Amino acid sequence: MTDVLVFLVGVACVAAAVVAVAYIVRRRTAGASLMATFFASKSGRRIDIVEQVSIDGRRRLVLVRRDDVEHLVMTGGPADVVIETGIRAARGAAADVRQPSLFARLPRPRGQAAGDR
Repeated sequence: MTDVLVFLVGVACVAAAVVAVAYIVRRRTAGASLMATFFASKSGRRIDIVEQVSIDGRRRLVLVRRDDVEHLVMTGGPADVVIETGIRAARGAAADVRQPSLFARLPRPRGQAAGDR
């Protein structure tokens, strides 16, 4: 009977230690995830994937931003190809404005309004 009591007290102590360590780590990271806190880069991010679009089953167009310059790259074919480089990246609210699609810019047949599609 005393062996069971000693075992239960030991399990309770280990559980209390785990909870205490988790509480301390949580307070130190101030809500950020543990992995992001320990493995985050010390400086700001310089490279980011802005947008990507699937062309077909193998190929993708990827818009990559490095510092304030964007590069359009096609990946997945026989070789990766840089389509356009040196695109100035938009900042702030202007970065979220999308260009109209290619189909919206095509001329419409006579007598057809924009909403008739």
